[in-house]
Order: sequence, then structure tokens, then C-alpha cells
Amino acid sequence: MSRLSIAVIGGGRNGEHDVSLDSAASIVAALDPARYLVTPFTIDRDGVWLDAAGSAIGIGRVMELLADVDLVFPMVHGRHGEDGTLAGLCELIGVPYVGSGVTAGAIGMNKHATKLVARAAGIQTSDAVLLDAESASIYRFSHPVVVKPNSAGSSVGVSLVTAPERLRDAIDAALAADSLVLVEDVVVSREIDIAVLRRGDGSLVISPPLEIAVDGIFDNDAKYGGGAVFRVPAQLDGDSRAELEGAAVRMYEALGCCGVARIDFFLTAAGPVLNEVNTTPGFTARSQVPRMFAATGIDYAELLDMLIADALSDRTERPNCTHPAPGRRIM
Repeated sequence: MSRLSIAVIGGGRNGEHDVSLDSAASIVAALDPARYLVTPFTIDRDGVWLDAAGSAIGIGRVMELLADVDLVFPMVHGRHGEDGTLAGLCELIGVPYVGSGVTAGAIGMNKHATKLVARAAGIQTSDAVLLDAESASIYRFSHPVVVKPNSAGSSVGVSLVTAPERLRDAIDAALAADSLVLVEDVVVSREIDIAVLRRGDGSLVISPPLEIAVDGIFDNDAKYGGGAVFRVPAQLDGDSRAELEGAAVRMYEALGCCGVARIDFFLTAAGPVLNEVNTTPGFTARSQVPRMFAATGIDYAELLDMLIADALSDRTERPNCTHPAPGRRIM
């Protein structure tokens, strides 16, 4: 069997550009050249597409090139990528792609909408208020809150506010990343992540729980500055782990996710409280999801193989996930 041709897309026109480049580069380096013919693409900070040589190419040429590959591996975190836009491009072209479809990406990127889906699925969320620039200008501080952009990732623009005089700066930082701001009640608890992955045969694999130990909140500085400690597997009693796993699977299914998604929770005395859903989580070898599966003996290269197998599988029973175009190879 000839090598599968795979296009890996990184970068992006958002605040997660550098993280996306790291994820894409890690994937390109780890894919077995004996099995895969890999072509990298980069979207620069201005939204211009670059080919493997670093030359700018128009979107028409991009579509032609992507139509010729067997599979697209989108690894653009955040807006104009993870939010369903790259999935939509692949759907229009008719090429299979790794990860969730348009609906799951769009809802998962919108933190307020994700809360609504979670509550409908019987999953607890923290109380929050959604503000635009006008309503944010009259919002009044009454108790400690977390302020974050409604649609952004990598903890960009996230602030813990414990004093009224810090509220305005926190809102401005969030508004710099998005036109809507989510102000959430602080949840004092352990932070636990669970990853859910769908195999090519449709079965689900649930990762061991990962605990984030950090002084304060898990903001951008803590995430990438080394201020957080990841504990895998998190030390949990059987009931707590079962509750977390059950809530993670319900959230994954409620959004109609495909591939792998990381579901982030606060573990409280009253059970799991959803924090966020990441449908295109960070994917360097040191990122949370690869670490979680490595703890089960699934190494980085094997994890990529599993995602590729899922993307090229027969998804007839999964309408929220793309189907391989007629004539394409099915693994």
C-alpha cells in the first residue's frame, strides 16, 4: 500500500499562533515517513497561507493542493481554525480531516454556548454572565470572579479578579482577544482534565485523569511559563474518577465530537463542574493530551495513528463527522 498523503496545517490568525506552530511541527516530525507523505502548511498571523517552502499561496491554490491529499490534519488552535472554520473548508473540498466537525468546533470554542449544552446534558457549570463592551462598562464587582474572552484558547486574556480596582483591566484584557467577555464565579477546587478519543471502529478511549496543580489560576503564563505541574494520573477515588469520565463522555457526545477532545473540569464536593472543552487541544509531546495517553502506554506516534485511522474510517453512523470523499482509501 502506498504512503498516505497528509497535509498538516499550523499557525493561524489569532493569539495562539505560536502554540499552533509548535503542535503542527511536533506532528510533522512524529509521523512515520515510511507510511506517510507529509506536506506542512502554515497560516501566518495575517491569515496568509504559506506552502512548505514558505511561499505565499492564494486560497484557490490551497484548495487545489488540499484536494489532492488523502487527509488533512488541522492543528490551528483558537479562532479561524479550531472554531470549525478549517473543518468547514475541508468539508467543502471533500477531503477527510482529523478531529471534530464544524458544529462541535464552533460550539466548543464558544464558552457560553458550551455551558448551555453542558447543562442540557446534566453537567454542572459555574455561574457566569456574558458581556459585550457596552454591558461590561457598567458591570459591577460583587465577589471574586474569573474574567475570560468568550471565544479564545490557551488561556489568553484570562484573569482572576479578587479586588474591584482590578476588574477594568481584566475586562480590557479579555476584550482585546474577543468582542464578548465571560465573567465566571470562582470555583475553588481541584482542576482535572479528561481526554476522550474515538477509534476508527467507533469505540471510545478515555484517558487517565490529569490534575493541574498551580498557584492561582491556570492562565497563559502558568500554562506556558512552567508555573503549573501536571500530575498523571491524578489521584482520585473510584467514584470521583467514574463521575469525571461519565461527564467527559456525555460532553463529548453532546457536542458531537470526533477525534480527540480534552474536557476540563473542576472537581468539587458536589461533583464535576465543567470548565471548558478543547476540540483541538495542544499537541506537542509535552502537552496535556499526549501526556495523558502516554500514561496508558499509547505513545505520541501511536496516538497520531489512532487519530488518522478515525478520520479515514466509515463514519456513516456519525453525521457530525466528515465522511471520506468517494474513491478515497478507508483504513
